[in-house]
Amino acid sequence: MPRLLVTPLSSLAETLKTHAPSHLVSLLSPEHMIQTPVGFSASGHLRLGGNDIVDPAAGTAPPARQHIDELLAFSRGWDTRSPMVIHCWAGISRSMASAFTVLCDRLGPDREIEIARAIRQRAPHAQPNRLLVQHADDALRRGGRMIAALNAMGPPIVVEEGVTTVFPLVGL
Repeated sequence: MPRLLVTPLSSLAETLKTHAPSHLVSLLSPEHMIQTPVGFSASGHLRLGGNDIVDPAAGTAPPARQHIDELLAFSRGWDTRSPMVIHCWAGISRSMASAFTVLCDRLGPDREIEIARAIRQRAPHAQPNRLLVQHADDALRRGGRMIAALNAMGPPIVVEEGVTTVFPLVGL
């Protein structure tokens, strides 16, 4: 079954071992970016360096439109025969925003609220990074529907770190 997984960095090794993905997306601060895991194909690993901030003026290396453009190009090359794993430091913000982006792209327009609610149901801890989602909304020409969908999700359960969460591409 085609699926996308979101995990925190602390669970990455176990997730790779258990699910044998073909594609891996790392979203970490530039100074904490990891190398491609041993035994994993470098061509199947997208490394996006950006801090988890939502106001570009609030710090260095904010999420940028370029990150979303790279994510979309990479995910469109994924044939779904094996899973895709997306991770950030805690598996709550950058990785959930990226999973939301990939799901919205794969499942098509006008399903943003449905996808956001499915994310909330499967990941009560999810708090997708709004700046990344805004860039995705622009890139996918969703006219603000992705941001509106985040508002429809409701508040997250506050945790320090998320858990590995599976999102099927069929029957979300």
